[in-house]
This record gives sequence, C-alpha cells and structure tokens, in this order.
Amino acid sequence: MTTNDEQVYLSTYNIKDFDVPLYSVDIAIYTLHEGQLKILLVQRGDFPDKGKWSLPGGFVDLKEDTNIEITARRKLLSKTGIHAPLLEQVATQGNASRDPRGWSVTTLYMALIPYEQTSDFVDSVADAQWWPMADAMNLELAFDHQQLMQQARERLKTKTAYTVLPLHVVKAPFSLTQLQQAFELLMDKKLEKKSFRRRIANAELLKEVGEGVPEGGKGRPAALYIPAPGSDQHLFIRAFAD
Repeated sequence: MTTNDEQVYLSTYNIKDFDVPLYSVDIAIYTLHEGQLKILLVQRGDFPDKGKWSLPGGFVDLKEDTNIEITARRKLLSKTGIHAPLLEQVATQGNASRDPRGWSVTTLYMALIPYEQTSDFVDSVADAQWWPMADAMNLELAFDHQQLMQQARERLKTKTAYTVLPLHVVKAPFSLTQLQQAFELLMDKKLEKKSFRRRIANAELLKEVGEGVPEGGKGRPAALYIPAPGSDQHLFIRAFAD
C-alpha cells in the first residue's frame, strides 16, 4: 500500500459508519474548609438523573478540545472559574450500563483548589455545593459517580502520603499546625507532631516569612511560612503513613 492509497482511504473514511461510545470527563474537585475535606458536587438540571447530585464534568468538544486534559481543564474552569494548581487523571471507566443514553466512557480526574464560596461560580451550573466527604459518601449520586468519587478519594489519600499536595490548598502564609492538619485531612490519618515537623524541616519545603496569626488561625501568634521555590515537585522517600 502506498502513501497515496492511505490518503484515499482516509479521505473516504467516515467515523459515523461505526458505533462510537459517548465520551466525557468527570472531575472530583476537593478543597479544605471549616476543618473538613470537602468535594464540589453539582445538581443536574437535565435528564437523565435530573435533580441528582453529580461530579462536575461534561462531554468532549471535538472541535475545541485537542486532548482529554484540555477537556478537563475547560470543564473545571467553566464550573469553578479556577485554573487548578493540581489536575490529575485517576482512571478511565466505560460500559453499557453507566449511562442510560448509551455505551459510555468517562475519564476521571481529581483536582485540588483553594476554598471559594460556590456563589462565586454557581451561575455556570444549575446548582453547586461543597459537601463534606462524610455526607457526600451517603448521597445517591447520578450515574456511577459514587464509585468514581470513591476512586478519586483513595488516590488522594495515597498520593498525599508521599507528596506535598496540601501546599496546593493551604492559603499562604500558614503555620506548621495548619499544614499538618491539611495532611491529616487529605490522608484521613493522624500524624505525630514532632515527626511531621522534622520531616518537613529536613525536606526544606518552606520559607519562613515572620510571625503572626494565619488566616483562619486561632490562639497565639506562630511562625508563618510560604512554599519554597520548587517545593511543589518534592517527593518523600518514605510515605507519611509508614
């Protein structure tokens, strides 16, 4: 077969001659607020599953999106108005039963963003609300989004144990107590104070910027920090859960 033969073949090829699945992205968007890990859910305004809560997301735009990460970032921006400092692909799932409209495939992403009130971006969806994870896990979500949410939650726990994900959601400047609380909330695990601070200090992740009461903090003034340059790429050799 020559190059010309292939060009002729491609010029007459019609993808609509074959069945293709519905393809979308869904995003588990997390934040820390009021001492809790929360997830952003949107309420569906259309059928199917009208009125149910779901993960934000939507279909790929074949004209606008050159890859699925662009789809995810576009949908994240349209739902929240925020460019996420962290957006990570978690899994791809597809079958004939997850969507009553037909054979469906979705790529699941997770994102971490600083807390913003939903009133700041709710006009882009029917309704949006930050749900404490404990409450969200008890909801009957649309489609298979309960399962997707659980997958994203497990990835968040695992990755926090050896990275510095909390730096993406703790508003600077912050105290070491606030940073430890962020690690604990994302991992759903208590950490020993002295060991935590020693490991953070040894990794040289932070830059001290003075003393005071951080935003949302209480009590006496404490040393305040911001992330050091390049700290967002740090990986711990030994996981915090060990």
